[in-house]
Amino acid sequence: MSDYRQAGVNIAEGNRAVALMAAAVKSTYTPAVVAGLGAFGGCFDLNQAGVDLHDSILVASTDGVGTKTLVATACADYRGIGADLVNHCINDILVQGARPLFFLDYIAVDKLNAEHVASIVTGLAAACRHAGCAILGGETAEMPGVYRENTFDVAGTIVGIVTRGDMLPRHVSAGDAIFALPADGLHTNGFSLARALVPQLGGYDARPALLAGQSIGEALLVPHRCYVHEYTALKQAGVPIHALAHITGGGIIDNLPRALPAGLGAHIRRGSWQIPAIFELLVAAGNVSEHDAFHAFNMGVGMCVIVPASAVASVNATLPEARMIGEVVVSEGVHFQ
Repeated sequence: MSDYRQAGVNIAEGNRAVALMAAAVKSTYTPAVVAGLGAFGGCFDLNQAGVDLHDSILVASTDGVGTKTLVATACADYRGIGADLVNHCINDILVQGARPLFFLDYIAVDKLNAEHVASIVTGLAAACRHAGCAILGGETAEMPGVYRENTFDVAGTIVGIVTRGDMLPRHVSAGDAIFALPADGLHTNGFSLARALVPQLGGYDARPALLAGQSIGEALLVPHRCYVHEYTALKQAGVPIHALAHITGGGIIDNLPRALPAGLGAHIRRGSWQIPAIFELLVAAGNVSEHDAFHAFNMGVGMCVIVPASAVASVNATLPEARMIGEVVVSEGVHFQ
């Protein structure tokens, strides 16, 4: 006689995972959540969310965290993966000027461990609360045979809203200033290359002097940063934002041009911002060329903010950590000076 558990799917463990994560998920609820955890479909009341539906546009995005999941497994540290997922998705719709409304997650594993899943969702909920975003639903799937032993994957979908008049990009022109908002680490991209270089750095537990006490694994697992509050601060200060570029897979080289109209490019000044030590270690370990480094990694730039040259002083006053790293020019592509 066989049962579902012997086949590799533990329903009881799934129910225990839901019980462990329930409080974290419900902590993101606002009066706009009509139906959430436990419902077959989440329901969200736009009126209760204070949304003016006149001339408003919904913006949606779906993404994952790539092979950073393998680093989390290797280090047995799942606390930051949920924040990675949420913040990546928030930043992706932020570049169009949208504020997040609600989020849905999908977690797939080879064998369910309720504590691991609850740790992921707890981090996910904390990131949603920080951004004022509700978790409207999710799915945890145990799929032996599809995933290798001791592996998992996460993905998320976010829905946000923006009025047509606030949509980005707009009015980008040659001479505009390009600011960098710092990344705290690799965020959620470049991990296939980074993982290949870890053995040359001594493994995940190694603590090179350049990391000032932090291990390689800890540096790689620093969560993806969210920039919604920085964007809000700039808007409240009256800074005319022309465009944003989320620096994810493809780095500055591929992502910055996505925010620019045809015929325009960017000059980026080397040394105009601080590159986190983890990138210096990875680049040196693999003898990675400058082009490949800036193509695979964010190299310390999490978000680019493009404003008119007249707004440089306002950006500096509003966000002291921002660094002006270049200008928009009449020449396609990204050029380093």
